Amino acid sequence: MLDGLSTSLKDALKKLAGKTVIDRAAVDELVKDLQRALISSDVNVKLVMELSKAVRTRSLEEEPLKGMTVREHVLRIVYQELVRLVWASTDVRLEPQTILMAGLQGSGKTTTTAKLARYFQKKGMKVGVICADTFRPGAFDQISTLCTRIHIPCYGNPQEKDALKITREGFAALKDQELIIVDTQGRHALEADLIKEIIDLNNLTKANHRWLVIDAALGQQASEQARRFHEAINIDGVIITKMDGTAKGGGAMSAVAETKSGIAFIGSGETIEDLERFDPDGFISRLLGMGDLKALMEKASEAIKPEDVDMNAMMKGKFTLRDMYKQLEALNKMGPLKQIMGMLPLGNMELPEGVYDVTSTKMVRYRIIMDSMTPKELDDPSLINSSRMQRIAHGAGATPDEVRELLKYYKMMQRTLKGLRGASGGKFNMQRLMKRFSGMQ
Repeated sequence: MLDGLSTSLKDALKKLAGKTVIDRAAVDELVKDLQRALISSDVNVKLVMELSKAVRTRSLEEEPLKGMTVREHVLRIVYQELVRLVWASTDVRLEPQTILMAGLQGSGKTTTTAKLARYFQKKGMKVGVICADTFRPGAFDQISTLCTRIHIPCYGNPQEKDALKITREGFAALKDQELIIVDTQGRHALEADLIKEIIDLNNLTKANHRWLVIDAALGQQASEQARRFHEAINIDGVIITKMDGTAKGGGAMSAVAETKSGIAFIGSGETIEDLERFDPDGFISRLLGMGDLKALMEKASEAIKPEDVDMNAMMKGKFTLRDMYKQLEALNKMGPLKQIMGMLPLGNMELPEGVYDVTSTKMVRYRIIMDSMTPKELDDPSLINSSRMQRIAHGAGATPDEVRELLKYYKMMQRTLKGLRGASGGKFNMQRLMKRFSGMQ
């Protein structure tokens, strides 16, 4: 998520490491680095200047909190100002309501509508969807197919060109649903008839929420488009899509500042489940390398049982092939390993890219190879010499190179865990880390 911006911000803050006093020259250099990082990521220049001024003034005038280093003092200020930039998270309640979806063509609005319906469905609500997009051919087919997969009723009429008529009929057809999401038409530009139609739909539906869907790659023009929609229907939440790509994402952040509405959700994948509630603290924490322990613990509680993974046990030095497989299996249930590791507060520590390379297919191969090992070999992989490697490969229907790859990955994981232990002060204690980093707020 916003990897380029994250790296730039962390690099800028690294320069403060080891400093014992705050001096103007160091703060000025940091502010220039922040400006470069934010502007290159398409954050609106006006917003960048406002943030820069606040960071410079507060860094030089505020006294560091007791026990904080210079770097932690400035990091705390940068963190707070970035959280202010993206505003608060939009309030999302589990109650009967109507949500009007707005956005330009290509923003991912229709797919996001289905993801949103799935989100509320999983929370136990009865959800219905209305396709009021009469402009794009195939719009109804797309949304109705997605809704059918998740057993959500969807109303639309591809033969009808009057979006208001479709919406009226849709409300009648879906009268038994608690929550109705209306997917509206998008265009390639903000045309007058698009704005008029969405104003009319907003008046007709008396929508409780009007959420704007913004592509993370939209860039500087996102601010203007957000402003136009906001003036028309009073946008009260933004959903940023395609956050899993190479998008800079600053334009979307600028759009949020333009509407002063906050971010409701972030879309970061292609499946119907890939929509996460936005938490400004966690988002900015990850951006600055401070981790997101709250989100990590929520993911863990949803995906795995407490006995499945023991991070403290992993850090105690003894790490066997059995341990590695068990932990990978548990982490795999929580989502992509890179995303999970990104939630840990690793500071300036860079993890080897190969750590993230274990796919579900490789997990199956690793299990087959490990099934051909003896209990002693699983507990002490250093016993595996070339003759044992040949035997293991033959028994698993694998090549010696595949066995070597498994052992190489094991050694890399072992080194990584030692590094994590060092990054967390010698002992990986989740509660201690949460307390430490919550102090940055």
